Amino acid sequence: MWTPLVVRELLCGSRRFNDIRRGVPRMSQTLLAKRLRKLEEVGVIERKRGAGGWEYHPTQAGEELRPIVVNMGHWGARWIGSRQKKAQLDAGFLMWDIRRFARLEEFPKGQRTVVQFRFGDARPRERAWWLVVEKGDADLCRDDPGHEPDVVVESTVRALTEIWTGDSDPQKEIAAGHLRVDGGGRGGASLWRWLGRSMCAPSRRPFRPA
Repeated sequence: MWTPLVVRELLCGSRRFNDIRRGVPRMSQTLLAKRLRKLEEVGVIERKRGAGGWEYHPTQAGEELRPIVVNMGHWGARWIGSRQKKAQLDAGFLMWDIRRFARLEEFPKGQRTVVQFRFGDARPRERAWWLVVEKGDADLCRDDPGHEPDVVVESTVRALTEIWTGDSDPQKEIAAGHLRVDGGGRGGASLWRWLGRSMCAPSRRPFRPA
């Protein structure tokens, strides 16, 4: 179960242990360390010394898993469904995924852009996030970086999750009172262009209540 998720994180660009763990937040540090050692043993990844410590990189064998892992994600999005139970919703995982796949080329050029996210229903340490985009790079902060936000997003975790996965849309969530966006154009139009959606969002099937 866990190994494909770890490989997915590596193929999506996570290189350091803590970055990989952010993408699999329910996986223990001990189990992640074991999986990384096993993947290294079988030649799927290699460990290299980086400027900030050890880094993990896919080998050629690991790269050849890319179409398999991507297709598994699209298959799951299309056939398993995406309506998560309340206990499965995770603001940290959601924000890490947004940071990883944000369309940096769409953000305003030559200036810093700060988007603040507020989740009233998230766990205490995960209720406020800041996405800071500057010079073609994105940084995700849980502590106030000290910059005035250009856009403020107030949302439930489910509402933003379902927008991100393609199960809902911003206007629907705004009308339902689950989402509010200050800045970023009317209804946050610029914001949604900047963020885009999950890699697997195009494969989502319309939700049909049981």
